[in-house]
Amino acid sequence: MSESLSSPKGTQPPGARTQEEASRQVREMFGRIAPRYDLLNHVLSMQLDRVWRWRVTRRVRGILERPEAVVLDLCCGTGDLTLALARAGKARVLGADFAHSMLVRARDKSPGGVFALVEADALRMPFADASFDLVTSAFGFRNLANYEGGLCEILRVLKPGGTLAILEFAEPGRGFCGDLYRWYFRSVLPKIGGMISGDSTAYSYLPASVAKFFQPEELAAVMSRAGFSSARFEVWTGGTVALHMGTRAARTPRA
Repeated sequence: MSESLSSPKGTQPPGARTQEEASRQVREMFGRIAPRYDLLNHVLSMQLDRVWRWRVTRRVRGILERPEAVVLDLCCGTGDLTLALARAGKARVLGADFAHSMLVRARDKSPGGVFALVEADALRMPFADASFDLVTSAFGFRNLANYEGGLCEILRVLKPGGTLAILEFAEPGRGFCGDLYRWYFRSVLPKIGGMISGDSTAYSYLPASVAKFFQPEELAAVMSRAGFSSARFEVWTGGTVALHMGTRAARTPRA
């Protein structure tokens, strides 16, 4: 029997009663909005999404500069972060997503095979244990149907000593700036997104999913509970986005 959803187990699109239904709805939704996805990311974030991706690459530059390192950009979408990671160093970079239409667009950003792509579900990855030195995810982790399951799967494919970096939206605190952001995010953004993409449901889902998602300190605690060491976070742009990082513990040397 399928496991019933219960917050904050995983994302909960309207009407989804199980993890399987949630995953299917999210995959279909991203498939519909793929043609306008990049344009809307840049417009709705006022180009800040480019700055956020650049900051992520700066935080993990030490790994990216190692030519023997292998990097997985999980829930890569149309590949903007995947491309930024590949350009920032010498590591071998792979992007993975379960929405085929997104990967079609990501492939266009990798002339000459700057990075590789694979169609895969983040909860059931087709990779061997301890395959990657770094796993990243930009604005995709929040859409998983099971957050702890996703973290355990990421932990499995990370090498001992490997790093996880999750970039996600966050809810800013109360006050004028926070309230103004919430008004834009919940009232203005869905209208613009729906008008440009032709899919009002998808851009109503976005603010609703952020409101239900973990606060940064909560996600850090979940990461620690899942087995990541040194789980930490930093908030950017007035508390509207947060970068979470953690490490898979290195193997304990045998006596």
